[in-house]
Amino acid sequence: MALCLMKRLQMAGNKPIALIGGGTAMIGDPSGRSDMRQMMTQETIQHNVDCFKKQMSRFIDFSEGKAMLVNNADWLLDLNYVDVLRDIGPHFSVNRMLTAECYKQRMEKGLSFLEFNYMIMQSFDFYTLFQKYGCNMQFGGDDQWSNMLGGTELIRRKLGKDAYAMTINLLLNSEGKKMGKTQSGAVWLDPNKTSPFEFFQYWRNVADSDVLKCIRMLTFLPLEEIEAMDSWEGAQLNEAKEILAFELTKLVHGEEEAAKAREASHALFSGAGSLENMPTVELSSADFAEGNMDIMAVLVKAGLADTRSDARRAVQQGGVTVAGEKVTDIATNYDSNAFTGDGLIVKRGKKKFAKVIVK
Repeated sequence: MALCLMKRLQMAGNKPIALIGGGTAMIGDPSGRSDMRQMMTQETIQHNVDCFKKQMSRFIDFSEGKAMLVNNADWLLDLNYVDVLRDIGPHFSVNRMLTAECYKQRMEKGLSFLEFNYMIMQSFDFYTLFQKYGCNMQFGGDDQWSNMLGGTELIRRKLGKDAYAMTINLLLNSEGKKMGKTQSGAVWLDPNKTSPFEFFQYWRNVADSDVLKCIRMLTFLPLEEIEAMDSWEGAQLNEAKEILAFELTKLVHGEEEAAKAREASHALFSGAGSLENMPTVELSSADFAEGNMDIMAVLVKAGLADTRSDARRAVQQGGVTVAGEKVTDIATNYDSNAFTGDGLIVKRGKKKFAKVIVK
């Protein structure tokens, strides 16, 4: 959502400043969390920062004068604690901070002093960006409202000037939880974590009630084209989902990968197109103990089940097929020859599948 908003602002002639939280990641934002985030090492944070730069460049033109990419580690990590207390501390009321939604929901389970500082750090970010780069408006998800207001207030108190904050809608899944976050059901921009095909399928499978909302918020199709989809029903909604999946995959992974993902999806679900671009798991003959492998091991090796127990449940519940044939017996065995040549498609449920090949 943030990347799409920055892209829209840039298209409208504005200069976005993409702020990477290399410094605030050392603390962790309590907003929208029922528990404390895991602490990350500086090496992990730097790796994430490097990946973000690459991913953002798909959306934002960072060429000379068009946009900026800054990392708050550049000013936060060198701060002197006593100086911050004296210079910034007087401008924050603890009573007022505790009324913020991001803190209220954590008070019962316990809010650490570590996380309590997050609002001050984010506010200091805005204060710094305002002074260094003339940044006068901060955008963020609506769970960041309290943190962003802290920044506008700090700028007013310290500099006597006005700055602004604007929230954007969070993209929620059917359970009312944020899409694409580090909880279950996450979808990643990194192709090593979510392949272009899996990314395509994620959006191809959104609920009927969500597809037009996602098209409006996440694609850059002409508004009149989107408005025309409002009356679409039934099979037309499937067409809308494919448009959403293709446009988003093209944006994140490029048009070539989007076309491959669409073709693989057609091959899998309609029998048309090539299976060449489907997620593929390569096994060796050494993976087959005594020349055989049971269905539970196949599911685990293919990444379609976390454990043999998980695989057993999937089979017993009737959700597993191999080469289009339902497998209901956990004792079903395969020899390595079954997966040679073009391999076999192994499916778990409607959305998880892989082509398994023995090389």
